[in-house]
Amino acid sequence: MLAGRTIDLEPLEQRHAADLFRAAARPEIWRHMPIRGFTGPSGIRRWIDAALAAAAEGREEPFAIVDRATGRAVGSTRYLDIRREERALEVGWTWLSPSHQRTAANTEAKYLMLREAFEQRSILRVSFYTDAQNGRSRAALVRIGAVYEGTLRLHRARAINGYARDSAAYSIIAPEWPSVKNRLESKLRRPRLAQISFG
Repeated sequence: MLAGRTIDLEPLEQRHAADLFRAAARPEIWRHMPIRGFTGPSGIRRWIDAALAAAAEGREEPFAIVDRATGRAVGSTRYLDIRREERALEVGWTWLSPSHQRTAANTEAKYLMLREAFEQRSILRVSFYTDAQNGRSRAALVRIGAVYEGTLRLHRARAINGYARDSAAYSIIAPEWPSVKNRLESKLRRPRLAQISFG
């Protein structure tokens, strides 16, 4: 578990399913995501099963974002494309209930994951990919100090539902982490934090 001040990142488990199903109810959450939400509790359970299967193969590490005040899961995020020999990974699949957007939750989640990656796992490069049309997400990545690297055409696609997008690529590398860390800690010290969701 990665423990924060307002949220914790707990390893994703089926016990989070009921909370996450409630958190995922609003369709606008999924506008820039490869799925369109969950039609019932069985859908979120299957989604968790798929995430846990990827974790068992060592490709991903999924987390539930848990509100410390209530103990309820309010969203999810994960490490993706984990390449240990190259000391690189991606942070993504991040979504939050509207009740926790425009709060410190997403910024703190990113802070906890980046701190773990760079300071505990000696990662050299953390990547982020967001829908090229998601201007809010792109601006938020720049604000935390991620560097734009270009746009990958038809980077993410799913034949099952016709989903396809161009992805704007960003990264933070190890030499940049001290500056990014200071920036994030400064944001998290503010009494009220206007939070913009990442894709």
